[in-house]
Amino acid sequence: MAVQTEPLEGFRSEFSGVVLAPDESGYDEARRIHNGLIDKHPRLIARCLNTADIVDAVKFAREEDLEISVKGGGHNPAGRSVTDGGLMIDLSFMKGIHVDPAARKVRAQGGVTWAEFNRATALHGLAVTGGAISSTGIAGLTLGGGLGWLMSSYGMAVDNVTSMELVTAEGEVLTLSEDENPDLFWACRGGGGNFGVVSSFEYQLHPLSMVTGGLIAHPFPAAGDVLRFYRDFTADVGDDLTVFAGLVHAPDGSGMKLSALLVCHVGTPEEAERDLEPLKTFGEPAMVEVGPMPYPVINTLLDEGFPSGALNYWKSSFLENITDEYIDTVTDKFAACPSPMGGIVIEHFHGQVTRFDPTATAFPHRDRSYNNLIIGQWVDPANTEENTLWVKDTYNSLEPFFSSSRYVNYLDDDEQADAVPKAYGVVYDRLVEVKRRYDPDNVFHLNQNIDPS
Repeated sequence: MAVQTEPLEGFRSEFSGVVLAPDESGYDEARRIHNGLIDKHPRLIARCLNTADIVDAVKFAREEDLEISVKGGGHNPAGRSVTDGGLMIDLSFMKGIHVDPAARKVRAQGGVTWAEFNRATALHGLAVTGGAISSTGIAGLTLGGGLGWLMSSYGMAVDNVTSMELVTAEGEVLTLSEDENPDLFWACRGGGGNFGVVSSFEYQLHPLSMVTGGLIAHPFPAAGDVLRFYRDFTADVGDDLTVFAGLVHAPDGSGMKLSALLVCHVGTPEEAERDLEPLKTFGEPAMVEVGPMPYPVINTLLDEGFPSGALNYWKSSFLENITDEYIDTVTDKFAACPSPMGGIVIEHFHGQVTRFDPTATAFPHRDRSYNNLIIGQWVDPANTEENTLWVKDTYNSLEPFFSSSRYVNYLDDDEQADAVPKAYGVVYDRLVEVKRRYDPDNVFHLNQNIDPS
């Protein structure tokens, strides 16, 4: 059913951004998101330029009984930033960034990507935890927790947020901080997009210009030894060093399988050389590409492996320990990975990220642990079934080794009913209470939804 002409004309006349209907130029580009597996068609797309546009879009959608989705960077694999038949609120034109070097703070709007964010803060020798792929939007990643290369030193992205500006389901504009609307501020630091549209974020920054980072790759037959070494090495690794392990394919498209270690060290070059030496000299690596680089660069090293438009299906869960049985299983399952773009990544949680109380924010995963991410990625739609089945089969085989915890940003769109409660654990009941107060009608439900009922 089409939107009535008169209300739509009134909406367009006040809107300072662009409102797109399906028959208008730019609509197809705007509706697409990073995951090419998602092919949805909103009835309207509201490309906002400012907070007032967001308010108008929320009110218009409610008046016309249109489902709302919210797109920041559009990177999340579940694809819930785009609605089928509703109104997509698109923040991708909202690119404002203001850095206050003296206070070491930055205010950034909801359409900013980490590449844009890091470029602006690096001018002042400052940084904050922000993902591992530079095209990811700051909004979605932060609202779900926000892991990244700097989390062992500075915590998750949410641990560094000092305030937000939020548009509620009623169209109110609220400032969220420890002093203003603290319950909503708590909920939005990990609770995803359940509580409204965040138009801007303020982060506390940290002095950081250069890191030492890169990739160490071993032939796949050595994967078992590499993962056992990784387990032992990370048992007492310091805060300055983050190491992820990966079962991946060579970036040249050959399909060659590799066992890789991805590293980022924020200390001095001398400290980095000392701490990284055991990693670089273990076994017989096929490649050691590790060295000093500006922090924004390390956030781009994996970009080519995650091209926009590729088809994606992901699953993940936390691991308490990396056992020999887990290693045998995960290497066996990766051997059957059908796509040269697929992989399995193990992300180590330690250091500063584990020193927060599990209830301090709505991101509760504060144990020293690992997150196991299974990435199905391919380009030919004809290969969709075999790749999704590989991810599901791999997840099912590894499930006996998983803890009960899930990372909300990695949940896909067909997860079982208990996935969201598992993602929030000890904070779930409190999140439901906040949702009931601020969005009892579940207007914002195109997310990993916290159901107020």
